[in-house]
Amino acid sequence: MAAVLVGQFHARDAEGRIYPVHEYQESTPQADGSNLTTYRLAIGDRVNHVEDDVFELVQSGVKITRVP
Repeated sequence: MAAVLVGQFHARDAEGRIYPVHEYQESTPQADGSNLTTYRLAIGDRVNHVEDDVFELVQSGVKITRVP
């Protein structure tokens, strides 16, 4: 499966640091027909989508919020 970059945005942590986040979609749909979306920092670290505009860095557990 190949991932295609479909978007990018900035997110901020509680201390005010800004993180550039890239949004990818897998090119092959899942069995139910939906597309899998994954998130990574520009430097490659994985990011989990928690809810709405809240994300979590996988390695450190830091919560970040999408900047409007």
